[in-house]
Amino acid sequence: MTEPRTVQAPDSSSRGSVVESGALRGPQHGGFAALPPQQSHHADDPRRPAEPPAVGARGVRRALAAVLPSLVLVAVGLIAWQWFVTASGVRPQVLPSPLRVAEQGWAAREQIWANTLPTLQVTAVGFAVSLAIGWAVAIAIDFSPWLRRALTPLLVASQTLPIIAIAPLLIIWFGFGLLPKVVVIALVTFFPVAVGLIEGFASTPPAATNLLRSMGASRWQRFRLVRLPQAMPSFFTALRIAVTYAVTGAIFAEYVGATAGLGIYMSLQKNSFRTDLVLAAVVVTAVLSVTLFALTFVVERLVIPWHRRA
Repeated sequence: MTEPRTVQAPDSSSRGSVVESGALRGPQHGGFAALPPQQSHHADDPRRPAEPPAVGARGVRRALAAVLPSLVLVAVGLIAWQWFVTASGVRPQVLPSPLRVAEQGWAAREQIWANTLPTLQVTAVGFAVSLAIGWAVAIAIDFSPWLRRALTPLLVASQTLPIIAIAPLLIIWFGFGLLPKVVVIALVTFFPVAVGLIEGFASTPPAATNLLRSMGASRWQRFRLVRLPQAMPSFFTALRIAVTYAVTGAIFAEYVGATAGLGIYMSLQKNSFRTDLVLAAVVVTAVLSVTLFALTFVVERLVIPWHRRA
């Protein structure tokens, strides 16, 4: 009987030379399999694949490329506006120049900011109420076909109400406090949220629902695991539409009647023929709307990152 032969591995000092010289023989010769030589990973190695650019830098470049045409168009419009005012000599009470709007708006920045905070508060509260109502209505409709038939016509009818006629009545009924402004914002914004969720729930593939049903999942489990994730992209699309309406609704409600806010500020400056300050407040309103619109993308990236990767 042959005694087992003990094979001693080469030490670390001679391992490199043994590998490169082929001293480690393959199994067919009774030795070890030759180890592949280490590939060079230097920056100048042509065989090394190029590293992809950082995700953050790529995202910034993509965002800049998306907004650059709009910025160029706005700049061209401002230049044309400034040239027209300078060449025509129109009075500032009728049409102030962009430079005058910026100058007077900066001079009245404290007053404008003091009226911006109430508008932000009204927008936040009203939009939160709108989201709550929209989610409740959409989930109820998804769980009950009877409610779908009963509430869908009412949702459509709610958008036919003339807000310009309803808002003064709300001021008469509820005064100049927070409630009438919240009602106006909710009326303006809950419809896109509710419809976006309803359509998102309805877009769930039947095969996924049937699979969970065959596995014994309850109605709520099917909703939570399949229908809710399926509806989130549609929800964020509707959210971007609704959030821009929220600021507009708050301004309009304040314009009808309020004690503070950008809407009442515009009304007072208009009555004083300060068109430059009215336009300055309009610029602030636009900045608020664009900022809230951009924040929806951030929230979407945090809530459903898988959608953007897909």
